[in-house]
Amino acid sequence: MYEGVVQDLIDELGQLPGIGPKGAQRIAFHLLTADESDVQRLITALTEVKAKVKFCTVCGNVAQDTLCRICADPRRDPNALCVVEEPKDVVAIERTREFTGRYHVLGGAISPIDGIGPEQLRIAELMARLGSEDITEVILATDPNIEGEATAAYLARQLRPFGLRVTRLASGLPVGGDLEYADEVTLGRAFEGRRLIDA
Repeated sequence: MYEGVVQDLIDELGQLPGIGPKGAQRIAFHLLTADESDVQRLITALTEVKAKVKFCTVCGNVAQDTLCRICADPRRDPNALCVVEEPKDVVAIERTREFTGRYHVLGGAISPIDGIGPEQLRIAELMARLGSEDITEVILATDPNIEGEATAAYLARQLRPFGLRVTRLASGLPVGGDLEYADEVTLGRAFEGRRLIDA
């Protein structure tokens, strides 16, 4: 549609997750009209993140050192391990301030359609951790979708021989939601996860 480098920029931006063709075009034209200093800061941030950010050697979370800040924190509960798909999931759980244990980032979920099996995930590293650390509970916090459910079911089978307490995050109705708009799976999960109300 556009000439040379402008179209190249739109094409590259369009490959980013969550950015469609129109979004890529809007970002490209924003960058074209932005101050040179703003564009330079973006270039510097992108260059530095690729150069400085690594993945934690223990849990797989993003880190600037060998260990992420959570694995390096001695105040974290070493007995509870929360298994998540991506580093962004760690951030979401940390925002709740409900979990004080450690994490294990799988790097995705089992998805045969996308060619992702257990071998492509950090499951071997998880099993190695269970053999060497004092973990008593593993919380499976994969996404509540087909891939996340398949991954949780696979992990639950793999974890059975370890004799650990294996739990799954509850899922159900969002606060402020209406029952009439809930799908059957969500409503079914809400019934399964119901709890006693103290009078």
